[in-house]
Amino acid sequence: MEAAKPSLTIAPRRPLVERLGLTGIDGVMLGAAVGLIAFSVFTLATSTRSEIAGRPFYFVERQVLYALVGIVLMVAISRIDYTRLRDLRLSIYAFMVGSIAFVFLVGTAVRGSNRWIDLPFFQFEPSELAKVLLCVSLAAFVYERVRRPFGLRQTLALLALGLAPAALVFLQPDLGTGIVLVAIALAILFVAGIPWQHFAAIAAGVVLIGAGIYAAGSAAGVQFLHGYQQDRLTAFLHPSDDPSDASYQVNQAVIAVGSGEEAGRGNDATQTELLFLPERHTDFIYAVIGERFGFLGAAFVVFLYAVLFWRAIRVMRISTSFYGSMIAGGVVAMLAFQAIVNIGMNLGLMPVTGITLPLMSYGGSSVLGTFLALGILQSIHAQSRDQ
Repeated sequence: MEAAKPSLTIAPRRPLVERLGLTGIDGVMLGAAVGLIAFSVFTLATSTRSEIAGRPFYFVERQVLYALVGIVLMVAISRIDYTRLRDLRLSIYAFMVGSIAFVFLVGTAVRGSNRWIDLPFFQFEPSELAKVLLCVSLAAFVYERVRRPFGLRQTLALLALGLAPAALVFLQPDLGTGIVLVAIALAILFVAGIPWQHFAAIAAGVVLIGAGIYAAGSAAGVQFLHGYQQDRLTAFLHPSDDPSDASYQVNQAVIAVGSGEEAGRGNDATQTELLFLPERHTDFIYAVIGERFGFLGAAFVVFLYAVLFWRAIRVMRISTSFYGSMIAGGVVAMLAFQAIVNIGMNLGLMPVTGITLPLMSYGGSSVLGTFLALGILQSIHAQSRDQ
């Protein structure tokens, strides 16, 4: 009698998501992020061809490289247990403050701000990384404190930890990023459930102390803001008063957005093609979108941000860890604050503060920092699904 032949068992092929290491990834959030960076590359390709002579795709090539590295970084971070970062809070915080302070020693000054460190391939901006590191480290400090009896003194100590890096960034001077760091710190404390009475008492104290310092400083002839910073903060209120100087950027951005109408002007976008619009690849890229692609293009970008914020808030709500919820709250504040202020700035509704548009504005530090933050959100999402 013939022996039965052993049957060959063919292992089922693993799903593509699993083979790419994307298990646990929030696909909707990933899609919104990829959509934004892809639209950024497309916008740069159509609007910066004459920016650098002989290098029509200078910004495009680098933005694509930043995007690829950022996506890989996001996926890698998503596979790490983010709760381990809580034990490294002191090291992370020290590195954050040290890297910002290091700029004062070796930083490169551009347009009056000393906030970049020259590296072989690009200029590294520590304050962009500080946004993410503040979310991780401050949330860890709050997590350790709120488990014990909590009072106003503890709130002040935590707020001081959050405002210290912001103060260093203000001194660079970088008003926009400093404000973002303040927003992150306040958001984390809010998510932590700090009593509103503490916020009210601190706000009243800050107003009184600030008013006293400002009055004394003004009497002594001290300038708290550089002249160009004061002009930027006030120019949007009366853009026609000084159209050739302080309000030039705001005026050109508003003209660009308005001329785009419903479907945009394409290659007939004069503000972009004739180089009237300054910083069109960074701070004012949304105005470029409004002119070249019209209301439809501008609305599509806002839609992608809405999806991104929705998924980030969802991660904050489903997190099984209080630490994860606070990190997610800080990241939501970071992304939403930047997007709202930048778009408002491009529409002439807010002052020009130098805040970039996440995943849309050109820049390695900004793109990589944003993808790093999204990677931590994805890690929180993956850990929550496994519970």
